[in-house]
Amino acid sequence: MLSTAIVIFREALEIAVILGAVLAATKGLNGRTFWILVGLGGGVFGALMIAVFARTISSAVSGMGQEIFNAAILFTAALFIGWTVLWMRKHSRELTAELRKAGAEVAEGKLPFYSLSLIIGLAILREGSEIVLFIYGMAISGQTAISIITGSIIGFALGMIAGVMFYYGLVRLSTKYMFKVTSWLLILLVSGLASQGAEFLSAAGYFSGLSYQIWDTSWLLSEGSIPGKALHSLIGYSARPSAVQLLFYLGTFCALAGTIFISEAKSHSHKPFGQFLLRH
Repeated sequence: MLSTAIVIFREALEIAVILGAVLAATKGLNGRTFWILVGLGGGVFGALMIAVFARTISSAVSGMGQEIFNAAILFTAALFIGWTVLWMRKHSRELTAELRKAGAEVAEGKLPFYSLSLIIGLAILREGSEIVLFIYGMAISGQTAISIITGSIIGFALGMIAGVMFYYGLVRLSTKYMFKVTSWLLILLVSGLASQGAEFLSAAGYFSGLSYQIWDTSWLLSEGSIPGKALHSLIGYSARPSAVQLLFYLGTFCALAGTIFISEAKSHSHKPFGQFLLRH
């Protein structure tokens, strides 16, 4: 539930920021509501179509490489969410500025009204696709429907509330810091998704030389316990990880964290190194 809530919160917050930027730039413009609703509807419909096809494909391969398909879903979800983390860390401020510029150009008559639908529809489709892939990945990794639904409702509600508060200026905290905190949580979560995908590949007969168990901490924290289940869904905790699981987990974490540190080190190379460390 925690992992679902965090991902849905992050995606909902990104959608809210996009909507907020467009709404702020087109405030008072007659006719904007219709085109914004068209964009929302189109994006949601596209995400639902992805969900339908994912279920259809899953049914089609049932019994024929199901482990490989499950691994592919988990890796795809990890790839999309990981890429979004890196992209938003670097371009969130520029994205907001571009969205406000586009909204202002619509208000000034430089861009047609349907541009609002395209901007919002594509944003909803992108975020919705990531949500669909993640939820499907959580379902095939063993999370219950109640846990997924509850986490989704909590995450979406918190994301929308935060977005509304940012829009109306009710909070002083910059979205930059909000995204920074959730970015590190998502990096751990993506690492867990990659580890679970590796587990499915191992069950399918791949990486047989790395299928041996590394440790057993079930005596200390069982995956069946409430804290164990929470850590499993949140950061991919495994009481009995195999070598390939650990390799994929550490490899994914190091790749994402390393990319962020290198990117931000370059962007702050003109500042004292001690100041850069304090920012992290």
